[in-house]
Amino acid sequence: MESAGGASLSLTWAHRAEQSVRVWEQRHAEGEVPSTWPYGLDALRDHAAVDVIELPPPGRVARVRARLGIGPRPVEGLGVTWDENTAYRLQILHPRTRFATGVIWLTDMVQAGSTPARLLSMLSGAESAWVLSEAQVDPLRRLLGSRGPRVFPIPFGIDSEFFAAQPYPMKPRIVSVGNDRDRDPATLYAALSRVLAARPDTEVVVQTSSELAPPEGVRVVRHLPHAELRDLYATAGVIVVPTRPNLHASGMTVALEALATARPVVVSDTPGMDQYVSEGRTGHLVPPGDPDGLALTVLRLLDDPQRAAELGRNGRIEVEGCFTTQIMVATLVQGLLQRA
Repeated sequence: MESAGGASLSLTWAHRAEQSVRVWEQRHAEGEVPSTWPYGLDALRDHAAVDVIELPPPGRVARVRARLGIGPRPVEGLGVTWDENTAYRLQILHPRTRFATGVIWLTDMVQAGSTPARLLSMLSGAESAWVLSEAQVDPLRRLLGSRGPRVFPIPFGIDSEFFAAQPYPMKPRIVSVGNDRDRDPATLYAALSRVLAARPDTEVVVQTSSELAPPEGVRVVRHLPHAELRDLYATAGVIVVPTRPNLHASGMTVALEALATARPVVVSDTPGMDQYVSEGRTGHLVPPGDPDGLALTVLRLLDDPQRAAELGRNGRIEVEGCFTTQIMVATLVQGLLQRA
């Protein structure tokens, strides 16, 4: 098969067995989840011949054999994984002579003082590595060294058909969603307390796994299936995503899903986030750990629903032009074809 650039490409997409492609396809056909495959990587089939393998967590024996160099022999061909932990599984259980992977968590782990040798050793043999936040590019290049894999950024993308634009609601409601390890529930709840003191008529729904007690007037839900999450976005006047400092643009998925629904977002101004949220055009960027600034920004949007709706419409346009799964995968394929 030839890519859009005319070059032949075939690959194996390796993914975690806990997230079965077959089950995901069925759920997508029933309207329960976005994209035919997780992360929209079904779009790879528009550019390449794709085989799929599922990877269970490697056991201790498999890890030891791989470390001693007596594991399975590498198979010819290009293996592709979404993140570095899945790439580690691939190179232990079904190693490839060539592999490329996304890198999500590693740069923040290193910045926090944890440098996992097993991941660094594995990544040293990669052909290329991509990141979803441009803030990760230089730190990852420095970490992997001049002899390491080529590092390139791609824009994250979402299913803009599943998350379709919806009319702006009449009733004021704030929605905050996400269980990412870098979410900041303390700042969120402090800001929401201030908002509710000024606008007690506002409904607030927070989806979180945090055990921190929410302020009075905040409804907490622990888990939402994708279809229910999509419907919740449609009821919101503003989507709020506060995060702690990080390099991997924590919260970008929620931000783009909200923008696709034509809702303005207020997010923490962490490195890389400004590539997904345009200040004053699709939403607002607020310094991390600033509940006063977060509350004031949200109140301004609640007090000016016409402006909030305009930001949401702009966000929908930006998603369609820059942040769909098709755009993400096309950029990824271009990067894979540019072998050093």
